[in-house]
Amino acid sequence: MTTGLIAALDTTNPEQAMAWAREVAPHCGIIKLGLEFFLANGAAGVGLIDQRPVFLDLKLHDIPNTVAGAVRAVLPIRPAMLTLHAAGGAAMIRAARDAAEAAGEARPLLLAVTVLTSLDAEALHATGVAGGPRQQVMRLARLALDAGADGLVCSAHEVAMLRSAIGPGPVLVVPGIRPPGTDAGDQARVMTPAEAAAAGADWVVVGRPITTAASPAMAAEAISAELAA
Repeated sequence: MTTGLIAALDTTNPEQAMAWAREVAPHCGIIKLGLEFFLANGAAGVGLIDQRPVFLDLKLHDIPNTVAGAVRAVLPIRPAMLTLHAAGGAAMIRAARDAAEAAGEARPLLLAVTVLTSLDAEALHATGVAGGPRQQVMRLARLALDAGADGLVCSAHEVAMLRSAIGPGPVLVVPGIRPPGTDAGDQARVMTPAEAAAAGADWVVVGRPITTAASPAMAAEAISAELAA
C-alpha cells in the first residue's frame, strides 16, 4: 500500500485553513487540524473545512472520565482520526475507546502519541524518562495497543522497529517529516517522506514545508509523488 500524505494546517485562521485545504486536497488523503485551530475555532470551525476526512490532533491527556467525555464531545464532527497521549495510561485509552464506540462504523481511529518528535534522549531524561526515545516508544506503544488504540503516532526513526514488533495491523502515523532541503524547525527526529515510507509508515504528516511554500498545492503534489515512487 502506498504511504498516504496528511497535510497539517496549523493556523488559527479558518479562512486560511479553508484556502490551504482547497489547494492541497487533490494531493493528500487527510487534512490535519490541531490544538491551535481547535482552540481558536472549536467544533464549528472544524465543520467549515469541506475537504474531508479530517485528522483531529488534540493529543488528549487527562483522567479517563474526562478523556471519555472529550471523545464523545467531538464525535458529532466525525473526525477520521483522533489523537491521545499514550502516557495517559491504559485506563484512559480504554475509556476513550469505549466512548468512541458510540459512533459505530463512523468512529474515529484512535491514535496514541508515543514520544513527541521534538523530544530527544536528553529532553526525555530531563523529564525523568530513562533509556531514550526508542525504549519509551516501545513501552508506550505496547500499552496503548493492548488498551484499544487503533494505531500510533511516532517518529520515523521508530517506524521500522515498531512495524517489526507489532506487525502490519496497527496504523502508524509519522510527523516530523521534512522533504529534502527543508528546515527541520523545532523537530528533533526527522526523516524525508521517502525514508518514512520505506520504514513502514502508513501516513506521513507534513505541515510547514507545505503551508509556507510559494505554492502549497505544488509542494503537496511533489511530496505525494515522492511517496508514490
